[in-house]
Amino acid sequence: MKLNCDLGESYGSWTMGMDSSVMPYIDMANIACGFHAGDADVMQRTLALAKHYRVEVGAHPSYPDRQGFGRRSMNCSAEELVNLLHYQIAALDGMAQIHGLELSYVKPHGALYNDMMRHPAILQTVYKAIKSYHKPLALMLLATAEQAKHQADAKALGISLLFEAFADRRYTDDGLLMPRSKPGAVLDKTEVMAQVLLLVNEGVVITESGKRLALQADTLCVHGDNEAAIAEVQHIRQLLQG
Repeated sequence: MKLNCDLGESYGSWTMGMDSSVMPYIDMANIACGFHAGDADVMQRTLALAKHYRVEVGAHPSYPDRQGFGRRSMNCSAEELVNLLHYQIAALDGMAQIHGLELSYVKPHGALYNDMMRHPAILQTVYKAIKSYHKPLALMLLATAEQAKHQADAKALGISLLFEAFADRRYTDDGLLMPRSKPGAVLDKTEVMAQVLLLVNEGVVITESGKRLALQADTLCVHGDNEAAIAEVQHIRQLLQG
């Protein structure tokens, strides 16, 4: 199972995350495209890091919400959302090509990610944006109980999907992520390791009510926001290799 991480989320003199520390331990870098975080300099540095460590590169677009770090929903029309996605993806795609890198997938960020998982119409709009881009890109989305339907819908459009699970987030009984505002939504270190082992060995997670939920994930999302998170990623990498 590949490890993916949201990176390039600094902006100007403001630093978010420890990209250079986590990059050696991951397989896929979801790089911010400027609308919730990131700028031209940050994108360039993050892409250079990805190239150095031979990490696969994906776009991490969001609603245009820097102040809210992309975590607030916005009522965009379908046309607006397609254009917002194309604008961000193309920016990172162009900069990646300068580094000799090939953008291979898209993982929406924050509220946009949650909205597409909860609202079929928004997911269909995201599909439309991916399908109408000038080259094939895979779409990363949450592995849920609706996975078979998502796979069938995407296949009908000729879109490849990458299903992800989260190492450090608690799941609801319907297979979505618990809102960060709720107590217990973010797992502690012991819970993270237990969840990773269950996912790798049995393909399940334990939900908020204690229910065992089966998930088939291609990739595991980890975070590198601080020293403790980096240590967790290192441990997860060792678990996957061992």
